[in-house]
Amino acid sequence: MGTSGTKQIRGLSSLRMYLFFVYGALAVLSAYLPVYLSDAGLSKVQISALLACGPFVSLLANPFWGYWSDRMQNVRRILYILLVGNFLFIMMAFQMSSVVFLYAALICFYFFQSPIFTQSTSLILTAIDGTDYKFGSFRMWGSLGWAIIAFISGPIMTWIGVEHLEWVYAALMLCCFVNAIRLPDFSPPMGKSVQRVKRRQTAEMQEAAGKSVYRNKYFMMFIALGVLISVPNMINSTFMSLFIQDLGGSLTYVGLAIFMSSIFEAPIFMLLDRYLSKHKSHMLFCIMIVSILFTLRWFFMSMVVSPTMVLFIQLMHCITFGCYMYIGTQFTEQIIPREQRSSGQAAYSLSWNGISGVIAGALGGFLYQNYGPRVMYTITGFISIIGVIGFIMMWVQETRHNYEQLPTSSGTPMD
Repeated sequence: MGTSGTKQIRGLSSLRMYLFFVYGALAVLSAYLPVYLSDAGLSKVQISALLACGPFVSLLANPFWGYWSDRMQNVRRILYILLVGNFLFIMMAFQMSSVVFLYAALICFYFFQSPIFTQSTSLILTAIDGTDYKFGSFRMWGSLGWAIIAFISGPIMTWIGVEHLEWVYAALMLCCFVNAIRLPDFSPPMGKSVQRVKRRQTAEMQEAAGKSVYRNKYFMMFIALGVLISVPNMINSTFMSLFIQDLGGSLTYVGLAIFMSSIFEAPIFMLLDRYLSKHKSHMLFCIMIVSILFTLRWFFMSMVVSPTMVLFIQLMHCITFGCYMYIGTQFTEQIIPREQRSSGQAAYSLSWNGISGVIAGALGGFLYQNYGPRVMYTITGFISIIGVIGFIMMWVQETRHNYEQLPTSSGTPMD
C-alpha cells in the first residue's frame, strides 16, 4: 500500500473517532445542561428560553459558516474554528452567576456550536466523494458516540454531581481536538495558483448560489414541513431529562434514555446505506412513514407513568430521527449542486435545529410550565400530524410531476 493510501486510511480513522467524540460531547451537554440549570435555580421557562438561544443563533450561524465553508472550500479549517469557539465560550458560561452574562456566553457558544453537525456532515460527504464509502458508515460513529458516551456519563454524573458537568464536557472536547487536528485535507490536491482561481470563482458565484438554494420553492417546502416534524422532537430533547426527574428517575435514567435513543442508529444507517433508493419519490415516501412514527411516539409519551416507559419509547428515536436525518441529508444532496453543498445542508439543518429549536423553546417551556408534560406531548403529536399531511401531499405531487433538480453553476441540471 502506498504512502497516500496509508494517509487516507489514517485520515478516515481520525474522522470516525472525531465523529464519535464530538457527538458524544454534545450528547452529554444536551442531556445534562437542563438539569444543571434547574439545579442552579432557573425555572422551566427560563431554561427553555436559554436553550432556545442555540436554535435562534443557528438561524444566523449555519448560513454564515456554510457560506465561508463553501467560499474557502476547506471544511476542516472551519471545524477548527468552531471547536475552539465552542470550548472557550461554554467554559465561560459555566463560570457565570448572573443570568444576563449566562445568556451572553451561551449566545456566543451556540454561534460556534450549532453549525458543527452541519459542517461535520459536509466533511463526511467531502471525504467519501469519489470513493466507494457510504455516508452511513461514517455517520454511525456519531450515533455510537452519542449512545455509548451518554450511557457511561449517567453513573459518572450521579457520582460526581451535575455541578461538575463542565469537566466531563472539557475532557470529551479534548478528545475531539486530538482527532480533529489529525484530519487530513480531503479536498483534491491542487496548486496554489489553481486554489486562488477557484476561491475567486467560488466567491463570485457564492451570493447567487445561496439565493438559488433559498429561493427554490420545492426545497423550501421540504424545509417548512421538516419544521413541523422537528419542533416536537426538539421539545422532547429539551425537556425529556426534566420529565424523567419529575417521574422519579435519577441521572442514570437520563443517561440510559439517551443511550436507548441512539444505540440502534448505527444498524439503521447501515441498512439505509444498503437499501435506500436514491429516487426522490421513494425517499419522500420513507420520510412520510417516519413522520407517522414520530406522531405515534409523542402520543405514547403523553401516556407514560414511569421513567422506565420513557426508556422504551426512546428506542423509537433510532428509527424516527435516525431515518429522518439520514434520508433528509441524502434528499438534500440529490437536489442541491455540489458547489452549494454546505449552504444546502445548512438550510436543511434549520428545519431540525434552527427554526424548530426557537419554536420548541418558546412553546415547550410555556406548555410544560403551565399545563404539564402530558398536555405538552399531546399537542406535539397534533403538530406532527400536520407535517404528515404535508409530506403526503408533497409525495403525491412528486409521483405525478418528477421534480427537476436545481441547476449547477454551469446551468446544467444534475443527474
